[in-house]
Amino acid sequence: MTGAGAGASTTHLVLIPSYNTGAQVLATVRAARAAWCPVWVVVDGSDDGSDAALQRLADADPGLRVWVLERNAGKGAAVLHGLERAAAAGYTHALTMDADGQHPAALIADFMAASQRRPQAMILGRPVFDASAPLLRVRGRRVSNWWTDLETLGAGVADSLYGFRVYPVAELIAVMRRQRWMRRFDFDTEAVVRLAWRGVKPINRDAPVRYLSAAEGGVSHFRYGRDNLLLTWMHIRLMLEFALRLPGLLWRRATRRPPFQD
Repeated sequence: MTGAGAGASTTHLVLIPSYNTGAQVLATVRAARAAWCPVWVVVDGSDDGSDAALQRLADADPGLRVWVLERNAGKGAAVLHGLERAAAAGYTHALTMDADGQHPAALIADFMAASQRRPQAMILGRPVFDASAPLLRVRGRRVSNWWTDLETLGAGVADSLYGFRVYPVAELIAVMRRQRWMRRFDFDTEAVVRLAWRGVKPINRDAPVRYLSAAEGGVSHFRYGRDNLLLTWMHIRLMLEFALRLPGLLWRRATRRPPFQD
């Protein structure tokens, strides 16, 4: 296990994109650093002062690095910024997690260990919801999961939207550089579909989700109408490309092994 008090990993890092999450990002980063080293944060054009607060943390912690983008470009764009720099530094895998406190930092080491056992796979969080989860969000994701299952011909992706995951860095960079999408809320779903098309197998692991209330410092940038339109357009695009890829996907399905169990 690699934690805050142990040596830094030279292959696996934690990558946290952040946009206007206020003080909550500091709590998230501290929890991530208690579980892993190194942790990188990409501040996606925030104007809430969190960039300065994060930089102060990084100045006192060699296991933390902060990148600041001048303008908000979207979650996927922030992740790609971090991935490209991770690849240049020699890292092979990145665990992405949200800055808003929803994702379980206590499971970072467990997910990293699963990735180290199966480095060719993507380790995907399978959300376990509690009473704090908005019912509309829980039900709505079933639609995206259904389409994802179709688009990947049942590759084994348990949840298409949960962003607590470990990705192979080179594979994901290759996917994102080939097209102009995946830069905003569409990132998480399109990433797993396109990686599955490349033959990157999923390993699903249960992980709790906690939706913080406003009183607890919870911040959400999800907009039901806007973001569901973005997901709808994404699935239309993926289905059109899926039709072209179908012969190859059917051949792979007929010859592949069952999805990894871990």
